Parts: sequence; structure tokens; C-alpha cells
Amino acid sequence: MPLAFSASQALQLPVKRHAAQLAAYLDDEQRVIEALLEGDNLTPIGPGRYRYTVTKLQVFQLQIQPVVDLVARRSPNRIELEAIDCQLEGLGVVDDFQLSLNSWLEAEGEELVGEASLGVSVSQPSLLKLIPPKVLEATGRSLLAGILLGIKTRVGQQLLENFDDWCLSQSGC
Repeated sequence: MPLAFSASQALQLPVKRHAAQLAAYLDDEQRVIEALLEGDNLTPIGPGRYRYTVTKLQVFQLQIQPVVDLVARRSPNRIELEAIDCQLEGLGVVDDFQLSLNSWLEAEGEELVGEASLGVSVSQPSLLKLIPPKVLEATGRSLLAGILLGIKTRVGQQLLENFDDWCLSQSGC
């Protein structure tokens, strides 16, 4: 029986300066995605496609490192990011590991709003067979919530700084 856990995080971020330029900024897809995620761990792999190597995570005695392929989609005032593939390094061969990520960020008036949902389904690794599944699932939910909270914190700092830098480089800001 696979373990399954998920977490979600909403964002409502006021933008004090140059809010009228938010939609144009969101059109700069690669720049926005590099600001959302750790740019050093992000590799463009095609138009609108990226590979993101997540920082190593410690789960009980296991170190794991997800490598996620992402697709970005843009529409007016909005950018969406979805995981389309994921490999899990650190658990050996895991045939049934599945990761889902759906997120969006939108310019709405004088703020950025968004939401991210992250989910994982995986069989219980043999090294963790003695730990009850409910404990593993609670730990997994906590881990995912921590990842999303870290991204939300980064958005609140890095993305706004990046937006200010972008505005300075544009005429009309």
C-alpha cells in the first residue's frame, strides 16, 4: 500500500511600488521561475520546460533528493508551474514514486496572489518498514508543508527584490 501525503500554501503579497508592471514582469518566465526557485538548482531543458534539483532532504535516516521536470504556462497576468516528471535519488529503485505540483502566481491589482499544491505517493521504503505508515504520512505532510513555506518565504523576499531589479532595468518603471 503506497504512502500518500500532500500540502498546499496560499500567497497574498502586497506590492508597494510599480504594481502596474507586475503583469509584464510575470511574462519574463525564466526570470520569475529562477526567482521563485533556487536558480542554481534550475536548468532550462526546452521552451517553457525546466529541471529543478531539490535541495537534499533528510527523512528519518534517509537522504533523498527529488529531481523534478517542470512545465511553465503563461496567460495574461498569470504564470503556472506544473511538475510533469520526477526522479527520486537516494531511495534506490522506487518504481511507484509520484510527485504532483500545481502552482500559479497572478498579478491582481496591487498584489501578487497564488497557490501551490504539492503531493507525493510512494511505497514504504524497506528501511522504514518498522515505522507505522501514519507516522510516515504525518512526517511527509510536515516535510511538504515546510518546502512550500520555504518557497512562500522566498517569494516574499527574492521575488519582490527581483521584481524591483527588473523594474530598474525597464524603461517606464
